[in-house]
Amino acid sequence: MKHFEKSTKLDGVSYDVRGPVLEEAERMQEAGISILKLNTGNPAPFGFEAPNEIVRDLIMNVRESEGYSESKGIFAARKAIQQYCQLKGFPNVGINDIYTGNGVSELITMCMQGLCNNGDEVLVPTPDYPLWTASVSLAGGKPVHYICDEQSEWYPDIEDIRSKITAKTKAIVVINPNNPTGALYPKEILEAIVDVAREHDLLIFSDEIYDRLVMDGLVHIPIATLAPDRMVVTLNGLSKSHRVAGFRVGWMVLSGDKSGAKDYIEGLNMLSSMRLCSNVLSQQIIQTALGGYQSVDELLLPGGRIYEQREYIYNAINDIPGLSAVKPKAAFYIFPKLDIKRFNITNDEQFVLDFLHEHHILLVHGGGFNWQQPDHFRIVYLPKLDDLKETAQSMRAFLADYRQ
Repeated sequence: MKHFEKSTKLDGVSYDVRGPVLEEAERMQEAGISILKLNTGNPAPFGFEAPNEIVRDLIMNVRESEGYSESKGIFAARKAIQQYCQLKGFPNVGINDIYTGNGVSELITMCMQGLCNNGDEVLVPTPDYPLWTASVSLAGGKPVHYICDEQSEWYPDIEDIRSKITAKTKAIVVINPNNPTGALYPKEILEAIVDVAREHDLLIFSDEIYDRLVMDGLVHIPIATLAPDRMVVTLNGLSKSHRVAGFRVGWMVLSGDKSGAKDYIEGLNMLSSMRLCSNVLSQQIIQTALGGYQSVDELLLPGGRIYEQREYIYNAINDIPGLSAVKPKAAFYIFPKLDIKRFNITNDEQFVLDFLHEHHILLVHGGGFNWQQPDHFRIVYLPKLDDLKETAQSMRAFLADYRQ
């Protein structure tokens, strides 16, 4: 049996969500073994299609998209994003405060490149979407992880945030709705984070790519709407809500009081110009996507595919001895907890590798999201119910006698 002593690193930069276990799954596939991949939040492989009107937009605008756009993006796209933000209540957002990107991922890296000098600290949640941690490190900064508390619906622990702030802390990252936990933060938690940022003069970065994927009648609150006196950088896009992950359509919005961030904004403008522009053809669909019928809504209601798959996997996990999970309120991920004493687990990466070898199902271990204990893993519940049922049955059988 293959064992991994440590994860792949690049000069201290870790991105284990696409690390050795994924490489092993790909090796198995090349050997002819069929793998059920529950490691990716890409809707397309699971039969989710982009709305027809968006595909038509793409086709109709091919000729108009052969050249570069302005570095921040075409006017119509940025105007649609501005109007979206205005409807949400974002304060002080002009057309030049909006940057389109090749997905949110490119913009996360750009944000950190423009922000961090060597040794600067950025508060990042744990568990996190690991690109944030990796991008801080890659930019020469130091990611400092604050706890999201599983016992409190995975909400950020405000006192832990306060305890992690030093003279080198420059910013705080918020991921809401959250990947990998599916948590949705209430107003009082967001207000408390803003209070901390206000008290310590921190820049706020808010990753809100799942803001249109909320269930149970709940409402997403953009943190920017609670912080008119702070500069907030909000990141969003169409990959998840409009099922177009491969189109790479993202944007970031600068809101609030930007008076003290002139140098940083100049840096962002330079970095934006250096990559020339984001994909022009993909920008063409933003206006239609944000202004048209939101077809994702029907997937999130009782009877809708995402809602029903969330219900199934949540109940199935909590019915397996040794597993438990907080019910996700948004996105399409669940982050189950393992009883590590019951299974004698000391290495969560080894756990998902063993499960992959035995049942040919690919998961991501909690450490891939910078969670420090070997007691969690993430399941993507985008696959159809039959595949989720197979996963639950396989996990029950696997854990019946699994010991490390």
